[in-house]
Amino acid sequence: MVARALITTAIEETWPEDKNEPILFLGEWCKLYNRKSIWGKLNANTEPYHWDDREKIHTDYLYLEKLYEELIVEIVARLNEIHSVNHSVRYWKILIGPWLGCFIQILFDRWFMLKQAIEKLDITACKIIKRDLTSVIPNDMSNFNKLFTEDDWNEAIYGQLLEKLWPELILIKKVQLTKINKAESVDTQQGLKVRLKSAIQRWIVSFNTLLPRENKYFFISTYLPLKIEVNLQVRLGQFPRLWKTQPVPVVPPVRQEREWRLDKHKAALNSFDEVVRNMIPLHIPTAYLEGYEKLIEVTKYLPWGSRPKAIFTSNSYSEDDIFKAWAAGKTELQVPLIIGQHGGHFGMTPFSFYERHQIEIASKWLSWGWSDPSKSKIIPVGMLGDFRKTAEYDPKGGALMIETTVPRYSYSIYAVPVSRQWLDYFNEQQKFLNLLPYSLKKQVLLRLSSHDYGWNQAARWHDKMPEVQVDAGHRDIGKLISKSRLCISTYNATTYLETLNWNIPTIVFWNPKHWELKEGVSPYFDVLKDVGIFHETPESAAKHMIKVWSDVSFWWESDSVQKARLLFCKEFARQNKNLSSELERSFLKF
Repeated sequence: MVARALITTAIEETWPEDKNEPILFLGEWCKLYNRKSIWGKLNANTEPYHWDDREKIHTDYLYLEKLYEELIVEIVARLNEIHSVNHSVRYWKILIGPWLGCFIQILFDRWFMLKQAIEKLDITACKIIKRDLTSVIPNDMSNFNKLFTEDDWNEAIYGQLLEKLWPELILIKKVQLTKINKAESVDTQQGLKVRLKSAIQRWIVSFNTLLPRENKYFFISTYLPLKIEVNLQVRLGQFPRLWKTQPVPVVPPVRQEREWRLDKHKAALNSFDEVVRNMIPLHIPTAYLEGYEKLIEVTKYLPWGSRPKAIFTSNSYSEDDIFKAWAAGKTELQVPLIIGQHGGHFGMTPFSFYERHQIEIASKWLSWGWSDPSKSKIIPVGMLGDFRKTAEYDPKGGALMIETTVPRYSYSIYAVPVSRQWLDYFNEQQKFLNLLPYSLKKQVLLRLSSHDYGWNQAARWHDKMPEVQVDAGHRDIGKLISKSRLCISTYNATTYLETLNWNIPTIVFWNPKHWELKEGVSPYFDVLKDVGIFHETPESAAKHMIKVWSDVSFWWESDSVQKARLLFCKEFARQNKNLSSELERSFLKF
């Protein structure tokens, strides 16, 4: 067995200086596409990814969900003691649950990959960055969501785990960091329409503060179109108000306040149960620890009312710590918390922490059409977003192929490609396009995700298929659809639900090994498969596109296709013409 030095991230300061030294990349996340000229010359192997075994990811998910329930009880006791409060488990789940659930799953992946490599191979050395241990502690959930996709934060986690668990097996050398890799690329361009809408909303929020403080119902980040939200509030007998949250106070971490530990006696020595109990106090966001008092102080002066009849949000349940702290407090006064579905994938996946978390903390959860007999909280009301009756498409236009990405480093577990599996997804996209005649391929506009995560999507496509038109994800998708005769959706999320709802000709394809469906959902996709809308291979999707391309409208407007589309939409993307009145009836019950 060849002895190798370990590389954990794409930060090249941690790579061996000797380019001939045998090395092991811990994963594909270490190998940035635009640095291939560097790592491609190294004497390197790459460790296989443990969650390429999709049965394992499901098994691990179930284990980590059980562990989450154990840890939240321990953390509740500890935080109540630290802050001299007596809040319920539900209170703390609303506030810290999104972070805790995600952190546990992230940490397990980092720990397991190190354990797998070290136990299987002869790993001799690893460079880690010399840093203050508090330098990567997030301020709040929003900050955490930015950190965990980056090389720097992940390098810190790997380094801490190596120092804690394997210092006697591996020579660990600390190096100084000269620069930080910022791999994320986010679309910051906004059209005039979006900027105008934001300006109007800011004006309304400012105007709200001039009105009397109390209101019957509280709405924030509802995902409803502005017109529908205003109409709903009027129907509920209150002056319409639109609210924006406030920034979380920035409070620096204090090492001395993080020297507590959770109940280690419950964990076996060097097991993940012990590791996570050691790491949580070191990484819990300051908003929940050192900054908790200031966080609560902010909520006391919010003009959101003291005891509304109900609270409604579709977006703020996860990242918005100001809202979560305020709403958690209100639920202890028996104020109902209503959460609306935001985006696709819900009701379809066999495992998803965020879906489970939302439904658990909510008093009622509003779905886009689906229900679950075992979960009485779920109320199917229909799509809450931009549910225009129809959208225009051009029967003589081109094809719009809509792409997605995932972070190079895993995060919250659900049924999607994880980490390096995005490369499999990318290869499937190439295969689909290569199966098209050249003349048809040139009529495809490839819309990339505006979140790149260091995958260098545009460069990969330019190198592989320079003849394909590429949109970086900045242009208005509605306008792109209006110039297309066919939309090609390649992942299980919101996009194809919207195009089906809008009655836009749509072909959907994805790898069922990476986009698993839960029991009971497959029959709905079988209906789409029977009429050529849904496909499980790029070969099948390309064959069907070639078949219908000369007259897409004839295929799409056929009775069988429309019947299948409506049946599927009724379950997962229902267009509710009476949404305002149905929501009104639901809210008046509180």
